[in-house]
Amino acid sequence: MSSLNDCNDADSMVLVEEGASSRTIILNRPNVLNALLTPMGVRMTKLYESWEKDSRVGFVVIKGNGRSFCAGGDVVTLYRLLSEGRVEECKECFRTFYSLMYRLNTYLKPHVAIMNGITMGGGAGLSVHGSFCIATEKTVFAIPEVLIGSHPDAGASYYLSHLPGHLGEYLGLTGGRLSGEELLACGFATHYIPSARLPLIEEQLRTLAVHDFSAMETFLAKHSEHVYPTENSILHRVETLNKCFGHDTVEEIIGALESEVAETNDEWCISTLKKLREAPPLSLKISLKSIQKARFETLEECLKREYRMSMRMISRQISNDFCEGVCTRLVEKSFAPKWDPPCLEQVTEEMVNAYFERISVDEPELELPNKLRKASHANV
Repeated sequence: MSSLNDCNDADSMVLVEEGASSRTIILNRPNVLNALLTPMGVRMTKLYESWEKDSRVGFVVIKGNGRSFCAGGDVVTLYRLLSEGRVEECKECFRTFYSLMYRLNTYLKPHVAIMNGITMGGGAGLSVHGSFCIATEKTVFAIPEVLIGSHPDAGASYYLSHLPGHLGEYLGLTGGRLSGEELLACGFATHYIPSARLPLIEEQLRTLAVHDFSAMETFLAKHSEHVYPTENSILHRVETLNKCFGHDTVEEIIGALESEVAETNDEWCISTLKKLREAPPLSLKISLKSIQKARFETLEECLKREYRMSMRMISRQISNDFCEGVCTRLVEKSFAPKWDPPCLEQVTEEMVNAYFERISVDEPELELPNKLRKASHANV
C-alpha cells in the first residue's frame, strides 16, 4: 500500500470541485481504494469547517475516484507506524477521523455521499454519518475491522446498534457485506441511483442552487429508484439472524448457530460459523460488548468509548492482534494469523473490560468539537 513518504500530499489525495452552490470532495487514492491517511482527515476537517461558515456554499458532496468510494483507514500505514514505534502519530489518526465523524453527523448543511463501489470501515462512517447517502448497484458495504483484530469504530458501534433487530451484531462480528439495495432497505442509504445515471446527477448537483435539507431531499427523491433486496439477501433471514445473534455472549451466539446447523444444515449458518471461528476471539468479545453498549449511548459517547478501545488496541498491552491481523491478512497475505488469546475460553472478563477503561490517568480522552457545535445548533 502507500509509503509513509506520500502522507504530506493531502491536496492531491483530497480533491475539490466547486459548483454553483456546492463543493465536492473527491477522495483520490484509487490504487489503494481511497484508503484514508491522517493528512486527508486534517484537510477534510478544514474544508468542512470553512464551508459550513461560508454563505456561498449550500451543500457538500463527497465521492471517491475509481472503483471505490472509500475502503476505510489505511491500516497498513498504521501498522508500519506502530512497528516503528510512532504511536503518537497513530493516536493523531484516530483523533482526527473520530472528530470528523462527529462533525459530519452534526453538519449544518446538506451532505451527500455517493457510495458507488467499496464502502467499508471509516469509509462507511464518511457516508452514514452524513445527511444523505446514495447507493448504487456497485455499492459493497461492510464493517470488517474485527477480522484484522480491531473493532467497529469511527462511530460504527453507534449506527450498527441502531439497525433492526440484531443485524448490527451480525455485521460487526462477521464483516458481512451489504449491497446497495440492502443499504436502502435497512436505512443506511437514503436513496438509490443506478451508477450509469450518476454523471447526470453529478452535473445537475454542480448547477443546483440548494441551501436546505428539504430541497435536497426533493431533488434526490426525484432521481431515486425503489429497489428491493434479492431473494438470498441476509435481510430475508431476520428471524434466524435474531435467534442466533440476539444473545449476550459470543459463546451463546456460536452455540445458537451450531444448534441451527445441527437442525437444518443451513449454508448461511455454516458460513457464518466459519467466519466467527476464524476471527480473533478478543476482538469478537470487545466488539459485541461495544455494539451492545452503543444502544444506550449517544454518538458522542460512542466515539469517546471507541477511542479508548483503539488506544488500548494500539498500546498492545493486552494483545498484538491488530498488528498480527494487518500483517498476515494485508501485508504478507499468508492469511494464517496467530491470535492472542487463541480461543474464547482464554479471553478473560478483565481483558475485555480493560478496553473500555482509560489506559492511564495521563492518557488524554478524545475531545470532540461538541461545545461549538451544540452552540451552533442552538442558534439554528
